[in-house]
Amino acid sequence: MAKLKLGPIADDKPVKVTVELPAGLHRDLIAYAEILGRETGQPATDPVRLIVPMLERFMATDRGFAKAKQGRSSSRPPA
Repeated sequence: MAKLKLGPIADDKPVKVTVELPAGLHRDLIAYAEILGRETGQPATDPVRLIVPMLERFMATDRGFAKAKQGRSSSRPPA
């Protein structure tokens, strides 16, 4: 069985954002949701609910972003 980077999707209060996705990416999200459901033993998640944890995971593992974010917060004057 494949080891996916995402685990179960947390239920959280959402903020509405509208995004257009290429059809191929949407198909991949659907496939990912189905595989994740099988891997976690749960029904397939709505593919839209995968976007947030995928973005969070991407940003959490992007070293360049972490470094830039840290530099940005340390360059702000104290309040």
